[in-house]
Amino acid sequence: MADAAALAKTIRDKAGSAERFMIAIAGAPASGKSTLSENLRSELEKLGETAIVVPMDGFHYDDIILNARGHRSRKGAPFTFDVRGFESLLKRIKAREPEIAIAVFDRSMELSRAAADIVDEKAKFVLVEGNYLLLNQPPWNGLRQLFDFSIYLNVPIEELERRLIKRWLDHGFDMNHATNWIANNDIHNIREVIANSSGADLTL
Repeated sequence: MADAAALAKTIRDKAGSAERFMIAIAGAPASGKSTLSENLRSELEKLGETAIVVPMDGFHYDDIILNARGHRSRKGAPFTFDVRGFESLLKRIKAREPEIAIAVFDRSMELSRAAADIVDEKAKFVLVEGNYLLLNQPPWNGLRQLFDFSIYLNVPIEELERRLIKRWLDHGFDMNHATNWIANNDIHNIREVIANSSGADLTL
């Protein structure tokens, strides 16, 4: 994992006197996006800055919608997110609207909790994390213009699979269920991110 303290200083310097600085943290499932985001938030706050993490996963379609569309088995794929809703949220955040409520995905329940966190207008650094932030395909490529700086986490597929097995076992899957879910779903999302993400300012 990157030296979060050094990276936080780099980001602070790039932001200069900006009142809001939007950072995309992208990468395949299990690449470490959430961990890096939280570490950067902590390090920026140690520098006296205000920062918040905004996860893309809050815009998962609910299982009711996925089941109705026949997409439940591909949950986590690009087409299982409300990308237009997410784009609208990021535009509001970039415009520094006061007290913006955001949804947060609760993995223990496998659903999004609405208005589970608040982006205050005083937060200078917004760390947006998600798999598809740097996809070069529509409609996802419309997000790129909203970021002031972007980071892509490049992790070998073998390591991603190892982390995903641990993740699903930790969430109560048995080994057979975990390996089947990875083979039939996660691996497709991993390959999508690797093949079609581009344009990061920094690759780690």
